[in-house]
Amino acid sequence: MKGLILSKFVSAVLAITMLAAALLLIFGLRALRTDRKRGLLMTACGLVFVINVLIWTV
Repeated sequence: MKGLILSKFVSAVLAITMLAAALLLIFGLRALRTDRKRGLLMTACGLVFVINVLIWTV
């Protein structure tokens, strides 16, 4: 039973991380127009989130 609860928790965390990554990528690309440094940092952070989720799911 404990493994099932942990599995659901991990799945929820990964899903929330992917939502955060999508938002960072979308708004990071939008921010590139006005504030290049902030846009690059947001885009890089979103890519790191995606790569982390890929590592954890493989």
